[in-house]
Amino acid sequence: MAETPSFDPIAMLETLTRHEVQFVVIGGIAALSHGSPLPTEDVDVTPERSEVNLHRLADALAELGARLRTETGDDVPLPRDPRLLAQAEFWTLTTRHGDLDLVFTPPGTAGYEDLRRDAFAVEIGDGVHVRVASLADVIRSKEASNRPKDRAQLPALRQTLERVRDRGRL
Repeated sequence: MAETPSFDPIAMLETLTRHEVQFVVIGGIAALSHGSPLPTEDVDVTPERSEVNLHRLADALAELGARLRTETGDDVPLPRDPRLLAQAEFWTLTTRHGDLDLVFTPPGTAGYEDLRRDAFAVEIGDGVHVRVASLADVIRSKEASNRPKDRAQLPALRQTLERVRDRGRL
């Protein structure tokens, strides 16, 4: 069984950014950037699917030591192959900095271009700038996925969205 790495989302996002991977942060990290109180244990991103970007992504994943995450805990090496990355809608990975999920077309969305439209740039850590999905898009995706854990998070996310909207009216 593989050892669980310590969770360092900033290191993961910094590596993707340094490799010039085009992506939008989704899921829990996106929600946290909007002020959501919900904890998260992984980084979820929607990468852009161009050939150039998939090569950059493969290089970044190699640097991160990415492996396929399995339910048994026996992680499997991820081949450094951009064509392989393009063949699936999502990848559940573990890296030396924690879990990373690549979701090319999150439920309820049309993928990168759709999410990028309302995404905004935020600075995380020390000078790392990433695009983060809008809270409305995070909610839309969680509603469409309809998983029990996502349904449980929806009330807090909707409440956070109302607070964000109220602040915008001040």
